[in-house]
Amino acid sequence: MAADSEPESEVFEITDFTTASEWERFISKVEEVLNDWKLIGNSWGKPLEKGIFTSGTWEEKSDEIYFADFKFSVTHHYLVQESTDKEGKDEILEDVIPQSMQDLLCMNNDFPPRAHCLVRWYGLREFVVIAPAANSDAVLSESKCNLLLSSVSIALGNTGCQVPLFVQIHHKWRRMYVGECQGPGVRTDFEMVHLRKVPNQYTHLSGLLDIFKSKIGCPLTPLPPVSIAIRFTYVLQDWQQYFWPQQPPDIDALVGGEVGGLEFGKLPFGACEDPISELHLATTWPHLTEGIIVDNDVYSDLDPIQAPHWSVRVRKADNPQCLLGDFVTEFFKVCRRKESTDEILGRSTFEEEGREIADITHALSKLTEPAPVPIHKLSVSNMVHTAKKKIRKHRGIEESPLNNDVLNTILLFLFPDAASEKPLDGTSTDNSNSSSESEDYNLYNQFKSAPSDSLTYKLALCLCMINFYHGGLKGVAHLWQEFVLEMRFRWENDFLIPGLASGPPDLRCCLLHQKLQMLNCCIERKKARDEGRKTSTSGQVTDAHSGEAGEAGDRLKDTDKEKGEVGKSWDSWSDSEEEFFECLSDTEELKGNGQESGRKGGLKEMANLKPEGRLYQHGKLTLLHNGEPLYIPVTQEPAPMTEDLLEEQSEVLAKLGTSAEGAHLRARMQSACLLSDMESFKAANPGCFLEDFVRWYSPRDYIEEEVIDEKGNMVLKGELSARMKIPSNMWVEAWETAKPVPARRQRRLFDDTREAEKVLHYLAVQKPADLARHLLPCVIHAAVLKVKEEESLENISSVKKIIKQIISHSSKVLHFPNPEDKKLEEIIHQITNVEALIARARSLKAKFGIDKCEQEEEKEDLERFVSCLLEQPEVLVVGAGRGHAGRIIQKLFVNAQRLTESSDEAAAMAPPEEELKRMGSPEERRPNSVSDFPPPAGRELILRTTVPRPAPYSRALPQRMYSVLTKEDFRLAGAFSSDTSFF
Repeated sequence: MAADSEPESEVFEITDFTTASEWERFISKVEEVLNDWKLIGNSWGKPLEKGIFTSGTWEEKSDEIYFADFKFSVTHHYLVQESTDKEGKDEILEDVIPQSMQDLLCMNNDFPPRAHCLVRWYGLREFVVIAPAANSDAVLSESKCNLLLSSVSIALGNTGCQVPLFVQIHHKWRRMYVGECQGPGVRTDFEMVHLRKVPNQYTHLSGLLDIFKSKIGCPLTPLPPVSIAIRFTYVLQDWQQYFWPQQPPDIDALVGGEVGGLEFGKLPFGACEDPISELHLATTWPHLTEGIIVDNDVYSDLDPIQAPHWSVRVRKADNPQCLLGDFVTEFFKVCRRKESTDEILGRSTFEEEGREIADITHALSKLTEPAPVPIHKLSVSNMVHTAKKKIRKHRGIEESPLNNDVLNTILLFLFPDAASEKPLDGTSTDNSNSSSESEDYNLYNQFKSAPSDSLTYKLALCLCMINFYHGGLKGVAHLWQEFVLEMRFRWENDFLIPGLASGPPDLRCCLLHQKLQMLNCCIERKKARDEGRKTSTSGQVTDAHSGEAGEAGDRLKDTDKEKGEVGKSWDSWSDSEEEFFECLSDTEELKGNGQESGRKGGLKEMANLKPEGRLYQHGKLTLLHNGEPLYIPVTQEPAPMTEDLLEEQSEVLAKLGTSAEGAHLRARMQSACLLSDMESFKAANPGCFLEDFVRWYSPRDYIEEEVIDEKGNMVLKGELSARMKIPSNMWVEAWETAKPVPARRQRRLFDDTREAEKVLHYLAVQKPADLARHLLPCVIHAAVLKVKEEESLENISSVKKIIKQIISHSSKVLHFPNPEDKKLEEIIHQITNVEALIARARSLKAKFGIDKCEQEEEKEDLERFVSCLLEQPEVLVVGAGRGHAGRIIQKLFVNAQRLTESSDEAAAMAPPEEELKRMGSPEERRPNSVSDFPPPAGRELILRTTVPRPAPYSRALPQRMYSVLTKEDFRLAGAFSSDTSFF
């Protein structure tokens, strides 16, 4: 048995050498990705046009693969182009080299200003990059780098892919790539060198040519000529000799109470620092041949003045401080504060304000006393500020967040009628600069803010300035407290609020604006009621504080109108012989009149009633039963409502439910206005019926048709509509309930005293954060108008497009209540970006002296040049150093050089004006032009040639080497092609 078990133990462990290793799996995954992306074979495209790398569209697609547990990201970068049909030519072009190799020799897109680094180094239109994933370590060891490179080579050979494939090695910040491109019998190796310090012999063209030739190792003698492209970049950083056009505000004057160049009601604009930090001038020699130019460690022919191509780009300052953006941003921060006005100003402040209100009331009581001047000449600000002066003596000026000068300036700006002897009508008077039909004026409809000439809009701008310059949050709370006091003063003394359109609240505006309009409506009703009382009592002056609930004046109204038509005010339609009556109860009214309305009450008694409250006769209509003319009555207007009251009413009606009782109660609540109109109609038309009322109030519900009577004549016969004939419907019920009472004796549909107190309470309890939330749409509205105004002076096409995007975005965000903070921040950020863009345009115009340019043609060229600098990554200078823009750029560098050179050297140089006038030979210009520019901040060279490698009988293939030298960086990126047919 033991002998039998020995053979079994010898074959217990079996090694399967057919199992794929991790390396083989990785190669297989690379091949799978290349197949999925259809990168097999040669993909032909159109010849590369000049500048296509910058103006064309680049796209990319990515995937992830693993080498064991190490994750790589595979990305395909390619220029979107129309494919060229190569069918029928494959046989003829069997030996053609891959398209990527041909692109190495293309000179149309050297030094693209905005492209992937591999595009700039090798001029490729399509390539694939394998790089460690974002959370993976870099590939540092040489063995791993070689393993990846060999994997790439095998995958390209197995799939027949002719797209270059790169592998990123070392740390990502070094941007080190090695790769390979394979074709039928050819191969290109992409190699790279990256150094911190460059040897001196490689800082010029001569030394780089030696590296290139030695790397090629061409067996031919003599070597084919090398094509050279050179670009030197000069950086201008010193702009001190040019005044920045933006004049910053005088902060000390502003804090001291002076507006100092920035008036209340206006927003600042512009950058506090130069938004252009650097100017980069690139001088390019695009087509040179070895032997034509000399550039070594002793001498150089590369004079930037003689460069055939100049291109310029500007470097923008990172997040420049902009006044308008700061204003709006700081105001938006108030929205996030939690403190109440009580907490901000302190309890002692409110105790003093209580005494202030008492003093104001005492001062206003003098209105009832005989005075030598008319009431309207008592200025609002005079009485208010007289009381405030007394209070501030007790409080101390240092305790008040706003000093008197600033506060008085703001109040006079908000309430210009306070300084006027003639009272205003309450409507806006600042319409000189804005048309109600203009697009800018109507922006408030989209933003749900307020008209740009309204009190709410001005208040928002004042609070914005107070928050930024005059006390911050405490100043905002102080001004708002004074504003609320002014509102109460105006309500109690029948002074209309200026800067508000007449009529009911405009639901297209913000809620705060609606509340102020509601308060103005209350003042108008109260004022009209007081004037009516004076008329009815033969001119006797009534108490200035009338208007409380329960007074007889509560039953008057200011204006009444027919449905859909403008009516007459109370004092114009009130009969002179009539006296003012107290509102009687139902029992007293029945006793006084001795009549009862309704169809069953008897037509004779109702016809004996004296008609009251007639407006005018309604055309040729007559009453159906007695033939008397039908008169349109004076009616009460529906109660104005703000959007929060409408929402509250909707919630109450919705809570009544769908039951019969709930529906009946809901109908009664909604028919208050209908009942009032019916009573007015009965009073104006004694002996009328429901049919008469419907003919006027709802003509569609009275149906008339022609019928033949007993005598054979065609006559009109009318009847109520089907819905009016429903038993116990609300119209019939209301008509039977209605009594003949004119509008002046009815219970008011709109209790202005109660509504005014509700508005005043609403204003008083607003926290600064709530106030900022209400007014932020107005501030954004003002900022957009300011940006549009400033843009119109510069006429930048890209800015116009951005402004349209801001308006569209803001309309969507601000039109709904409680917008998200993130979306509001995006709007403010967009406004700040536009402000910075306009500031950059002004900075460049000032530096290039566009305003000083006398010739119109040159001025237009410079404006076009500056506009391109703002919109394009790099702009070609027409005429290079000899063009008008080129001479200005040279002067900028000359002046900057003078500031950096010693005083002796600066004194020996000729004035820049004389240098610009000299247009002699290059030899005459060289002594001066050498010192015009500092040493180049970057040197870029591209060397190209076509040589057979590795043997003389090999196919001639493209060779390319890119070199860049900066102050702290030196890089060589070479693409060397070889013929592999015989190797």
